[in-house]
Amino acid sequence: MQTYRDFVIRDWQPSDRQPAAALIAEVLAEYGLASCGLAAEPGGADWDVMQVEASYWATGGAFWVVEQQGQIVGTGGYYPIKRGNKAVEIRKMYLLPSVRGQGLGRYLLQALEQSILEQGFEQIWLETASVLKEAVKLYESSGYQPSAGVETARCDRVYVKCLTK
Repeated sequence: MQTYRDFVIRDWQPSDRQPAAALIAEVLAEYGLASCGLAAEPGGADWDVMQVEASYWATGGAFWVVEQQGQIVGTGGYYPIKRGNKAVEIRKMYLLPSVRGQGLGRYLLQALEQSILEQGFEQIWLETASVLKEAVKLYESSGYQPSAGVETARCDRVYVKCLTK
């Protein structure tokens, strides 16, 4: 468990399944992403949120929720992937609009990166959509380099970052 200001970042628990999925659906809806193929997909691109135990825990990854005053206001996680060298993919990094602009996203990304490094991984991959302008800006300003090979149909950008110890 970590804290940032009045936020608590903690490991996901099974009771977080529905609130985390609802948060992700809410953020996607905020951007009007259903009209461009980016609606929440519990049986598709968002299957991992519904199956955290299998998709994150069983593979050596982690999934966290961010709470403020007992309410889930954000999510983020990673799991190992075959792409790259000793690589993971950061997934489901979402924050509600009410908590953005306070440095929480950058803090969460750095905490994920530190955890990934401590687990011995060497590369971080992530996919996002251009319409998520704040996310794109965060990743690019945090040293993520554009790459090729988008694997998720609703995304149009892929980034990679090599870690150094």
